[in-house]
Order: sequence, then structure tokens, then C-alpha cells
Amino acid sequence: MTGEFKRIGPGALVLIVGPSGAGKDTVIRHARARLRDLGHIHFARRLITRKADSASEDHDSLSEAAFEDLLAAGGAALHWRAHGLGYALPIEIDAWIAAGDTVIANSSRRMIDAAAARYERVVVVHVTAPPEILAQRLEARGRETGSDILERLRAVPLSVPPGVTLAEIVNDAAPDAAGDRLVDVIAEAASAPTSGAFTAIGR
Repeated sequence: MTGEFKRIGPGALVLIVGPSGAGKDTVIRHARARLRDLGHIHFARRLITRKADSASEDHDSLSEAAFEDLLAAGGAALHWRAHGLGYALPIEIDAWIAAGDTVIANSSRRMIDAAAARYERVVVVHVTAPPEILAQRLEARGRETGSDILERLRAVPLSVPPGVTLAEIVNDAAPDAAGDRLVDVIAEAASAPTSGAFTAIGR
């Protein structure tokens, strides 16, 4: 059909999603350290309208005006807003995926449908932990208090569209264990010609 958008592939996009306090950043850092020498695997740096600090992920900060300019210029592959902040994944991930590489990105569950519409192969990794552990981690990092923590702990069911692989990682023990499971998911995504082969990675 004329004008139909052709999804980007054949590489895979691995989206890391999960509630605040699940330890996504820690798990991603572990996987990045183990896979850093593999040139066909890329860890995307998010663009966020928040200053970097020791309690948050390693990201590129930009102002609200710069964020809007980025979107207007088509510089974001995916973008969203949450908790008063703007988030984006840089457009360079499109070229990596088109070249057949695998891209790992810390994202939001609200981006799953958009990612599935844009890319041929999407793997969603849901990192989570029991509510009491999430609450302890949120309190420890000191960015949220009271009602903010309660809002972030509100359970939201996770579903993925057809063709998207879903892997679950419960990060309630040693973070290295969850990181190793993420490495396994990434390795399979990088080697699999199609998605859907691994859908129940948990404890």
C-alpha cells in the first residue's frame, strides 16, 4: 500500500520497563558491563528533562525548550512524558536496528505499542519486585515522598500486542542475579531471527 510505514528491522529493540524502585538501572548497568565488548549490542542513553544525579540513571539531560526542539526536528525515535518530565530515545537507534544490531533501552510501558508499530522485533523485559521492596527502594533514593510513592506503587497490569515477546524478571534478591537474567534475554534477542521464543523468564 502506498504510504504504508515499513517497520524497522531486522535488529531487535529490547525495552526495559517496570515500576519505580524495581532496580531497572542497576540491572541494566550489570548487563552493560557484561556485554560492553560486543559491537552489535547497544545500550541507548535516554534524553530526559532532568539533571543527572548519583541517584538516577546515566542519561543525557536537556531543557524543556531543547526537548521540544528535538521532537520538532525528528530527533527522537520514541518519546513520552511521565511524572512531569520529558523522555526520549535518540533517533540513532533506528540506524542500529536497521543494521541488524540489538538495542537495549530503559523505557515506559506506554511506549510498547508505539515501539511495536515502529520496529519489526520488540522484546519487552518487565523488571519488578514485591511492593514492600519497591517502597523501601523509593524511600532510600529520596526523590519521592508520601503520595508520590503511593502513586508509583499503584499496580498497573502489563500487556503486550501480538508479536511482541514478554520476559519477566523479579528483582528481589542479589541484583547480579537479575542482571544475569537480562543478559540471557539480550543474548537470545540478538541471536534469534524472530521473536516469541522466550516468554517466561522469571525467578
